[in-house]
Amino acid sequence: MGSVGAAVNRLLRLGLERFVRRGTFRVTTANGFVFQFGDGTGTPVAVRFTNRAAQRSVMLDPELKLGEAYMDGTLVVEQGSIADLLALVLGQSSDGIPPAWAQPQWFLRYLKRRFQQLNPPARSRRNVAHHYDLDGRLYSLFLDADRQYSCAYFESAGQSLDDAQLAKKRHLAAKLLVGEGHHVLDIGCGWGGLALYLSEFCNAQVTGITLSQEQLARARERAAEKGLGRTAEFHLRDYRDLQGRFDRIVSVGMFEHVGLNHYEAYFRKCAGLLSDDGVMLLHSIGRSEGRNVTNPWIARYIFPGGYIPALSEVLPAIERSGLLVADIEILRLHYAETLKAWRDRFMAYREEAQRIYDQRFVRMWEFYLAASEMAFRGQQAMMVMQIQLTKRQGVVPVTRDYIAHEETRLRALEAAQRLPLRLAGE
Repeated sequence: MGSVGAAVNRLLRLGLERFVRRGTFRVTTANGFVFQFGDGTGTPVAVRFTNRAAQRSVMLDPELKLGEAYMDGTLVVEQGSIADLLALVLGQSSDGIPPAWAQPQWFLRYLKRRFQQLNPPARSRRNVAHHYDLDGRLYSLFLDADRQYSCAYFESAGQSLDDAQLAKKRHLAAKLLVGEGHHVLDIGCGWGGLALYLSEFCNAQVTGITLSQEQLARARERAAEKGLGRTAEFHLRDYRDLQGRFDRIVSVGMFEHVGLNHYEAYFRKCAGLLSDDGVMLLHSIGRSEGRNVTNPWIARYIFPGGYIPALSEVLPAIERSGLLVADIEILRLHYAETLKAWRDRFMAYREEAQRIYDQRFVRMWEFYLAASEMAFRGQQAMMVMQIQLTKRQGVVPVTRDYIAHEETRLRALEAAQRLPLRLAGE
């Protein structure tokens, strides 16, 4: 082995000895050397590099290059799974900051984060198309029947993904206090599931907007299939181009795409669209450890232009917009369980996903789902926040009992819809 290769091995061993303090981790280098790290606890994980370039790049920039090496097959997981590897790596630190030797790259990315999150309308459309205009068959492999692509609400241990996603829609509707005839705006409506729920069970007039052509087409199809075309309308539109007034505004899983530079404009626009007696509910992924940067691998391959904010970055923009915070709920491990369900389903249909795309894409998607799940588990300070907003005091009840009461009412309506029709005399 040459002197350069030996030096790379020494640096890899030194860095991992300092970083991996917990767990059982074995690394086989591209030269065949085997190193063991950790305290011997937990699920054993073993990886092997297939070439020196991958080994060197992962060592210098693990946040970006680890995922790339797994996608390319230059990092092979020989014991355990990629999810086990990511659980081990992310479980070493609770602050989201990479190992000391990789912090220079993190600092440079932090300095550039506002530039990378400039999301004017044209760029926003490209960013959305990158992720949401993929082949629709892909999402049908791992999402629930309603294609809810955001954190579910698990009311009990062992609840199915479909039931938990229905509970999420019910929970959101209860907080919105949607009444008959209310005009509701759904910003980032996805495939239309929540909008159709509000139309069907709350008798609301719903306008859903998205920047995804695929989502728009499917949402309109579903509205027509359910006979809700007149009460649930969907449009390809940027929130910045909207006019009018709405009794209720809801946004689920869209705020992560707004970009740090646009928070104040976003909330000012929402304040202008919301009626004086209106209620808005924002459902978004958030981080508890304070401001940070978007993981570079996620930004390049999964969500370009995206950013997960801390509450300390969101609340000042709300305060300056003229909106009042009426309630904040933090969902902690709900998204971890949602992502686990998605990952389990995706892996069960891995061969089908490979027929739609290719092996590299499948490894990319597996890495994305596993990394996202592990970011919500253990010591990682990721969560989901639901922020209820109004324009004046007294719009929502002064205690939170109404949420459970409304959920009970909606649950009864759902059950009545599922009852089979009976003929007279039966």
